[in-house]
Order: sequence, then C-alpha cells, then structure tokens
Amino acid sequence: MFKLRRFLTHYKKELILGPFFKLLEAIFELIVPVVMAKIIDNGIGKNDAGYVWKMSGVIVILGVCGLGFALTCQFLAAKCAYGFGTELRNALYSHINRFSHGEIDKFGTSSLITRITNDTILAQNGVNMFIRLAVRAPFLIIGAAVMAMMLDLKLSIVFLIAAPIITLIIVWVMKKTVPMYKKIQKGLDKISLLTRENLEGVRVIRAFSRQEEEKKKFDKESDELAASSIIAGKVSAILNPVTFMIMNLGIVAILWFGGIRVNAGHLTQGEITAFVNYMTQILLAMVVLANLIVVFTKAASSASRINEVFETQPGIITGNDTDIDLNKTAVEFNDVSFKYPGAGDLSLKNISFTLRKGQVLGVIGGTGSGKSTLASLVPRFYDISSGQIKIFGKSIEKYSLETLRKLIGTVPQKAALFSGTIADNMRWAKPDATEDEIISALKIAQAWEFVSKLPEGIYTHISQGGKNLSGGQRQRLTIARALVGNPPIVILDDSMSALDYATDLALRKAIESELSDTAVIMISQRATTLQNADNILVLDDGEAAGFGRHDDLLKCCQEYSEIYKSQMS
Repeated sequence: MFKLRRFLTHYKKELILGPFFKLLEAIFELIVPVVMAKIIDNGIGKNDAGYVWKMSGVIVILGVCGLGFALTCQFLAAKCAYGFGTELRNALYSHINRFSHGEIDKFGTSSLITRITNDTILAQNGVNMFIRLAVRAPFLIIGAAVMAMMLDLKLSIVFLIAAPIITLIIVWVMKKTVPMYKKIQKGLDKISLLTRENLEGVRVIRAFSRQEEEKKKFDKESDELAASSIIAGKVSAILNPVTFMIMNLGIVAILWFGGIRVNAGHLTQGEITAFVNYMTQILLAMVVLANLIVVFTKAASSASRINEVFETQPGIITGNDTDIDLNKTAVEFNDVSFKYPGAGDLSLKNISFTLRKGQVLGVIGGTGSGKSTLASLVPRFYDISSGQIKIFGKSIEKYSLETLRKLIGTVPQKAALFSGTIADNMRWAKPDATEDEIISALKIAQAWEFVSKLPEGIYTHISQGGKNLSGGQRQRLTIARALVGNPPIVILDDSMSALDYATDLALRKAIESELSDTAVIMISQRATTLQNADNILVLDDGEAAGFGRHDDLLKCCQEYSEIYKSQMS
C-alpha cells in the first residue's frame, strides 16, 4: 500500500484532519469512564441527585461532541478514499493502455479486469478504514491502559498481561491469512476468465451442447475459491472469540483483585467501574483492530497485484518523430524475424518485401503460417526480434505510436464493433469525419447497401460487439471504419472471410478504383481474393515460400499452386 501513496497527494488535508477528528472522539470516549466513576463515588455514593444530573449532562455533551467528530471523520475518510480509488483506477487504466500486446498477453485480460475493479476497491477500502480506525483503535487501547494505570498501577498489570497475548494472536493470524488472500485473488482471476470465455463464446458452447461441461468447470473453480475463502475465514474467525475470551478473563481478574483492593481502601467502587469500562474499551478496540487487520491484509494483497501492473513497463518504447514523407516506399520489410514472448520458435523468419503507394500486397498461407502475426507487426503491436520495418522510409521505431497508427487503417481478423451508433464507430480514426466521408467509406466497403435501408441510417444503434448485426455486416463496417480518413496504408487481416464471393469481388473492385493512392496489405485464405494483387507473399510455417504475381507463383511456388488448385477444384 505504501507504494500507492502518490495517489493521496491531492487529499493530504483529509488524510490529516480525518484521523485528527477520530482522535478527538477517542479522547472524549476515554473521559467517560472517569465521569462515571465520579457519578458513582460522589453522586450515588453520597446520595447527591444534583451531582448525578450535572455529570450525566457532561456525558451527554461528550457523546454529542464525539458523534460530531465521528461524522466529520467519516465524511473526510469517504472523500479521501473514493478520490484515491478514482485516481488509482484512472492511472491503472491509463498504464494498461500503454501496454503492448505482449504485456497484455502476459497478465491476461481477465486478470487485468479483476485488478482494475476488485483489487482497486479493496485498496480503496483499506484507505477508508485507515483514516477511520487506524488511529482510533491503537489510541483507545494505549489510552485506556494509561488511564487505568493512573487509577491504580497494581491492578493495571491485568492489562499488561492481556495485551501482549492478544498481539501475538493477531500477528499469527496475519501471517496465516496474507498468503491465503493472495490465493483468493488468483481464484477470482480464474472465475473472471471462465465467465468472460463463456459469455463471449456462448453461441459456440450451445452449438456443441457443452453447457453442462462448462457448468462443471465453473462449479469446480467456484468451489475451490469458496474453499480458500472458508479456510481464510476460519483462521480470521479465531480472532474475535479468542480476544473476547482473554478480555473477559481480564474483567473477571479486575473484579476479583479490584474487590480486594476496595476492601483494603486503595480503590473506590467508582474506580472499579472505570477499570471495567476501560477493559471493555480495550476489548472493543481489539476486536476493531482485528477486523481492521483483515481489511488491511486484503488491501495489501490487492495493492501488491496492482503494483505488479505498475512495475511492468511497456515493452514498446514510443519514438518522437512525427514527420512523414508520403512519396517514399509505404512499407518495407528487411529480413524481419519475430518470436512471441515466452515462445520457443520464431513465428516469422527472415521476411522481406516492399510495398508502394497504390499497390496491393496479398498474403496467403495455411493456418498458423504467420499471416496475422505479420499484420500485427506493421502498426507495432509487437516489437520485432530482428531485422527492420520501414514506413515511408523511416524505421517504425522512430515514429511516435500515435503518428504511426494514424498512418494505418487496420481491420482485425475478428470484427470488433462497440456499443453506440454506426456513425460513432466510423469516427474512431477521424472524430470530425463528416457524413459524406462516412457514407463514402461505407460504399467502398459495400456496407452502404444495408446501412441505407436501416430506419435511422448511420445513426442506427449497435449493441455491444455488434451482436445485432450479421457476421458479414460486422466485417463490412469494420472495413469502412478503417477507410474513414483515407489512411495511406490499409491492412485487411482476413477481413472478407464472412463475405460472399459477389460482395468480395465488388469490394476488391472498389478498393482498386477508390484507393488508387493507398498501399493495401490484404490477407486472405482465398486465392481468388488475392489473384489480382500486385504481389502475393506466400507464407509457410513463418517463412516466405514464394513472392510474386499470381501467374508466376502458379508456375514456381508449389505451396501456392496447391492452395489455388485445392480451392478451384
């Protein structure tokens, strides 16, 4: 938690004043047993009703003031804790957005979601409870012990024996539960992963009638999480009964030995009552402290997971060059090799090609040959292992990531749309795109045909992930989104797979006629989609098995010839 203190910078006033007001409340609470002792000894003992009423008024005043201080502290604690949580969540989200695909793959999407939601809330609760109780509970314990010593030093030995025993129990519980709470957080990650996979793949699960198997898998992970939580709960549950037992035994000892001291004339009955009140205050403060430790343990576990994200620096360091010479070669691969983080073998080996403006490069190959990997290297989603990639004559490492990615319109293999209108989705690359620009892109992508028939046109609402559209419609809209703003480079990563042959052909003709100054990388499984490309790169197990035009490859590249003939037959 200490490493996250930077998020409290704007809440120093609340961080100081909150515990201060709670301290005042605790001071007033420590005065009450002394007033009670005086009421018993001087009021009830001497049958002085006036004195009893007067001192009762003092107790009421102390209570009202304590309530005011407590409410003030609650307000300051809430303001500080929720402000801390908001800043932490924003910073964590911003930091994650700087990650390359490699760091996101390392943590996993579900784990990052758990850290930015559940872990942030637990850290926020830790700050809230620190302000409200971290000062009050220890102060009450120490203050009650000191006040008891001032009343009678010999009888206060009971406090000095009980306190260390309880402290040892608390330390033991902490040592046991901290690793358990870390394990629980990892269990939450697994639950989140399963939930995400099942909700995203619900159609596939139902298509294969795998509901029962997935339920069993979820139940297993859920049961394991419940078992871990129960074990941690059982250990934590030891705190309250053991502390109550020790403190109640302490109260018995106070009454026993206090009675002897009263008979000897060293203590009054009121002072014995004060002693019991102080013992009760210590008991309650110990219980609060024990629960506080559980909250801090969870917060510390969550904070370590959050710090793990913050300590992971983005593997891709952005450049600062923003100058672009659009007259140079659009894309150039020079002996490029790439290996995914943690993978054993290279996914791409010694790939070289050039692509100029107005040209189309087709990329074809079998499943797992490295086509999508190649597409992800151009916008620098990953850094290459060796070689060099140039965009318009400069290494992509020299460009700022924002500048580089504005040059490229990327259409991913899996069509991804976001909740909002069609127009909102079209304006991702160019927020100020006009309706005419959007419609032009939709026409090139062969999407205007169905969008124009919708009641609200480009202002039709799209549900999350485009679930209210067909697969082909989603693909055409993602292609249109990439074309808005006329980027000089367009990458189509197998983004025509859901289109029929007629639409595929119309789209290719539109690209050829409307994007005459655009460099296009077109990845596809269909040889017919690529046969009119200026050049075709054939990939086989990450290596270039052939490069050239369609007719030449049919003669000299066995892999391409086999793909083409298998599809034509």
